[in-house]
Amino acid sequence: MTDRINVGILGFAHGHVNAYCAQWREHPEWGIDAIAGWDHDAARLAKAVEDQGVQAYADVNALLQNDTIQAVVVSAETSLHADLVEKACEAGKAIILQKPIALTMQEADRIVTAVEKSGVPFTMAWQMRVDPQNNEIKSLMESGTLGKIFEVRRRHGLPTHIWPNFTELWHVNPDYNRDIWADDASHAIDFIYWLLGAPETVTAEVDTLFDPRVPMDNGIAIFRYLGGPIAVVSCSFTCAAAENTTEVVAEKGTIVQNYGDVPSCNVPRPADACGLKWYTTDKSAWTCRRLPVHRIMVHASVVWQNPWLHFCTSSALP
Repeated sequence: MTDRINVGILGFAHGHVNAYCAQWREHPEWGIDAIAGWDHDAARLAKAVEDQGVQAYADVNALLQNDTIQAVVVSAETSLHADLVEKACEAGKAIILQKPIALTMQEADRIVTAVEKSGVPFTMAWQMRVDPQNNEIKSLMESGTLGKIFEVRRRHGLPTHIWPNFTELWHVNPDYNRDIWADDASHAIDFIYWLLGAPETVTAEVDTLFDPRVPMDNGIAIFRYLGGPIAVVSCSFTCAAAENTTEVVAEKGTIVQNYGDVPSCNVPRPADACGLKWYTTDKSAWTCRRLPVHRIMVHASVVWQNPWLHFCTSSALP
């Protein structure tokens, strides 16, 4: 396995990718270098060149023909995902794709077909899967310590209603994306899938409650599993502040996670606040696990460093 990889960025629409590039630049010992970037938006590309120091490509095909680039991050607008993934597969690049995968099942099927045909390493950038607290929750659930799991609830949100100019961003432009609930609730939904697998049924109620220019800003989805558990995803993108993020109700105890999304991370909290704790009936007491809680939950690359390098240079899963 090589000691370093060069990465190309296909679109800077998702702000997360700027955090990735900054972390890689600040930590050369990780062995990951973002060296090139493409974007259909010339102004956004110019800003990325200035901020990240990447070489600008006006033609995405030219970037993909650069043999010194081993991997790409596809972080363009959602409607462009299928075309860009197909091109990257043809070029033999390892691919990290931002969420959600696509706007339609047909586009998603194109991505699956291209990846399977080419055999390139591929993964989605699901940042909740690399969060230390979430990994502790998963380990507790799988260890059997809590017995049978009855219910899992995940709350997730953003304060988009007070963000300046959010109504002008690509996230709410139907040419590029669907709606904010479909776009960002995908994180919480993947969290449930990661913990529990595919459900038997899904029921959802989603509505526009604040600004019609930002459709589908609040919603709840219920996931039923044969014989249990029941899972609930509650997402509000008009949420200015919060605290609790996750609850797991089980036969022998309960897990409580706080401060796991932007509204809960970006507001003041008590100095002794516990981000993750669990109660077990055998001890009749709470255990507090003081794992890192990032002020903003976008810097997943901090804990992706080794998986990234291994994934992008081998056929191993990330």
